[in-house]
Amino acid sequence: MTDSDRQKIEDIWKVHQSDDWPNSLGGDEGQLMTLDTVIGGCLSYFLDEYQLDEPRVEILRDCLAELDPLFTDLPEEASEYFRRLRYLGVTVLQEYS
Repeated sequence: MTDSDRQKIEDIWKVHQSDDWPNSLGGDEGQLMTLDTVIGGCLSYFLDEYQLDEPRVEILRDCLAELDPLFTDLPEEASEYFRRLRYLGVTVLQEYS
């Protein structure tokens, strides 16, 4: 990953962190909150350390797999928030394919 790629991830992460929590998440809100927290922790670690250890790679993969099926029930405003989170996670994982 280039410095430019890392900077792009950091910039998008800052946008994500400053965004408001989406409304109208229904019965999946608890699970989405947990996934947001755990994925966010992995992203923060990556940006601080410029790498992920193997346990965090697996955690991030598992969380993204849990997130994907939840998109079908998300309203548009919430979908944008979680699409951005997913993009960040998938982009970081490309280093570990």
